[in-house]
Amino acid sequence: MSWAWFHKLGSTKWFFLWFKNWPLPLFLVGVLVFLMGIIWGLAFAPEDYQQGNSFRIIYIHVPAAILAQSCYLAMGIASFVFLVWRMKLSPIFISAVAPIGALMALIALITGSIWGKPTWGTWWVWDARLTSVLVLFLLYMGIIGLHNAFEDKRVADKAVSVLGLVGLVNLPIIKYSVEWWNTLHQGATFSLTKSPEMPMEMWLPLLIALLGLSCLLASLVLWRMQTTIMKREMKSNWLKQEVLKNGL
Repeated sequence: MSWAWFHKLGSTKWFFLWFKNWPLPLFLVGVLVFLMGIIWGLAFAPEDYQQGNSFRIIYIHVPAAILAQSCYLAMGIASFVFLVWRMKLSPIFISAVAPIGALMALIALITGSIWGKPTWGTWWVWDARLTSVLVLFLLYMGIIGLHNAFEDKRVADKAVSVLGLVGLVNLPIIKYSVEWWNTLHQGATFSLTKSPEMPMEMWLPLLIALLGLSCLLASLVLWRMQTTIMKREMKSNWLKQEVLKNGL
């Protein structure tokens, strides 16, 4: 079995040239699909029989919460790849994803608190799910801080990768916190093993919003990675030729 594709994926030159035209289409599709899901959910989905219209914040909260965890999982995998194979694209990916993942975690915390006020009667409780998501946000901020703390990028890349890998232990805590402890937070909205408990008119716009936001974030990550590659490889001949060819 050939692993040439794997080594190509770790090449900054190959990545830059292959994905250079992807961000804008992804961004436009993401904005369109996300707005479609949000408008459908906020304006046209039926009221929840228990929570009324307050449940509609789910169309922002759930996609943000899912993507906050997904971004960290991707960072953890990239951290493992860097520590084992020293692929220099991995820390570029981590530095690109970290601020976006932190934003998603912050949005999840804020919208969760807003949702908790009418549902639980309080903005914040030290619920296991909320607390573990707060830890996730702090891990993101720690990675961002470590990345900027060292002038030597090789040291920064290693430190960030170690923290990214160690922080993976928090993801199963977030996922199973509502099962392991007696928490106020409800169970999973989406599940791969069970049918949705909500009617289709409620979960379909949520799925559309999640897909749209995923495309939007993917485009931002690609843009940030391209910018970082251009900064790190500014003396490379291939990049100079690309700049002369396309006027980047």
